[in-house]
Amino acid sequence: MGIVLGPNRYGKAETRLVRVDRDGDAHQIKDLNVGVSLAGDMTDVHLTGDNAAVLPTDTQKNTVFALARKHGVDTAEGFGLLLARHFVASQPTIRRACVTVEEYAWDRVPVTGHSFVRRGQEVRTARVFHEEGRTHVVSGLRDLTVLNTTGSEFRGYIQDEFTTLPEAGDRVLATEVRAEWRHRDADGYWDASYAEVRRVLLETFAGTYSRSLQQTLYAMGRRVLEERPELCEIRLVMPNKHHFAVDLEPFGMDNPNEVFLAADRPYGLIEGTVLRDDAPAAEEVWR
Repeated sequence: MGIVLGPNRYGKAETRLVRVDRDGDAHQIKDLNVGVSLAGDMTDVHLTGDNAAVLPTDTQKNTVFALARKHGVDTAEGFGLLLARHFVASQPTIRRACVTVEEYAWDRVPVTGHSFVRRGQEVRTARVFHEEGRTHVVSGLRDLTVLNTTGSEFRGYIQDEFTTLPEAGDRVLATEVRAEWRHRDADGYWDASYAEVRRVLLETFAGTYSRSLQQTLYAMGRRVLEERPELCEIRLVMPNKHHFAVDLEPFGMDNPNEVFLAADRPYGLIEGTVLRDDAPAAEEVWR
């Protein structure tokens, strides 16, 4: 039985880039965290230590800054595409590139055109996979915290000798949404698409009577695909941020579903994918 080298990749993780556009009195700012992962003819470097095919990760970091200066940063997706295509086109030993981008939003303080305040915890994300003849773009968001104070229940589940959870006919449903959606094409109107997907996710969460968080997840993903024809797949990760009604009877008080303990851990973790039945496979972009 032989031993061979399996799939491999390497790159530069978490390059923090801030690009300021100073054209005019009202400045624009892009605040990104960029990850680069490359694969190709890397057998020799693993087996013998021959670095002739290796583009140093420090060079990858410098490329992020240089292309931001040369081309600017329009969107997370657009910048990811620019980088991925550059690495594959410029280096003959690089066959595949995957670029991930996190974007942190800032709002302008209206007193001046050059003062900003960070916008909450929510993060916009993008993932670009590119090789010759094939490109996939995945947009997304994370840390989108949402909560319904009613319109949710959880009952009818398996109960065994270890079950202590009482059924709930009216509960608080809270989660921190992480969603990523794959585009049919590698070129698109990224900002408009992002805004609409975010809107649909929020509206569906708010408007769905939930019998389980799984049902809510599927409803959110399904509606995104129904309303956004440019997308072919969406993956959602939704931890259940439990809110337990506090027992106030020891103090001679009732609790008509008004006072809760917000427990941060442990928590239920719900994950799922919703896709069109004709969606082309693209598992490599998710790894």
